[in-house]
Amino acid sequence: MLLPDIDPVAFSIGPLVIRWYALAYIAGLLIGWAYMRRLAATPRLWGAVRPPSPQDLDDLLVFAALGVVVGGRLGFVLFYKPGFYFSNPLEILQTWKGGMSFHGGLFGAWLAVVLFARRRGLEPFAMADLAATVAPLGLLFGRLANFIKGELWGRPADVPWAVVFPDAGPELRHPSQLYEAGLEGLVLLIVLGVLARRLGYTRPGLIAGVFGMGYAVFRFMVEFFREPDRYLGFLAGGWLTMGMTLSIPMFLAGLWLAARALRRPALTTEVAV
Repeated sequence: MLLPDIDPVAFSIGPLVIRWYALAYIAGLLIGWAYMRRLAATPRLWGAVRPPSPQDLDDLLVFAALGVVVGGRLGFVLFYKPGFYFSNPLEILQTWKGGMSFHGGLFGAWLAVVLFARRRGLEPFAMADLAATVAPLGLLFGRLANFIKGELWGRPADVPWAVVFPDAGPELRHPSQLYEAGLEGLVLLIVLGVLARRLGYTRPGLIAGVFGMGYAVFRFMVEFFREPDRYLGFLAGGWLTMGMTLSIPMFLAGLWLAARALRRPALTTEVAV
């Protein structure tokens, strides 16, 4: 199947250009914000933990967005093309040319959430759990935007659903962006949503830990179907990629968060379903 050569610009108003990628980030943030407001307004999920107020979540949206953009950009600069950007530092600010790292964006968002929670007197790990519950929405929209743009394509494939990407030559390839949208986005969204509904946020750090482990496992798996970054290639053994490498510490951090949460008593009695 030939993927249509879709214009990365969704629409423009005079000199203002709106790209699909930007719309994906905006959609993820706004829908995630609405979902967080609903979860925060459900008292049975919080027990002895003080939930954030609507005003807290309004302000958190700004902090999280800034953390995602700054962290994502710096992560790309440091992990993927450090030599180029250190030689051309002004290029770091030219985000419209593309170049974002999910792992960097996640760390930036996590740091923003923790700092914000401490500033407002909220439980930092519970706030990280709340953010983790909705984070797969951003992944879902982001990977769909990657597919529409025809970037981050998969490796050559002969499966019935293989796609020819306009900028990747005539070969049929795995639509790896859709694999990631399904696993890192939809599956994680459902799993974490069920976990939040059943356990609430009374074991701070647990849901964030499950998110970290789940994303790391899914990303590691999909990397076997995704073409390695052309400016990096394989890092070792003809199979190890940067995405796999960055997923390993993410899994370990998630494991530590979940183990820490389970070692401690819940901050309330059992949460009713």
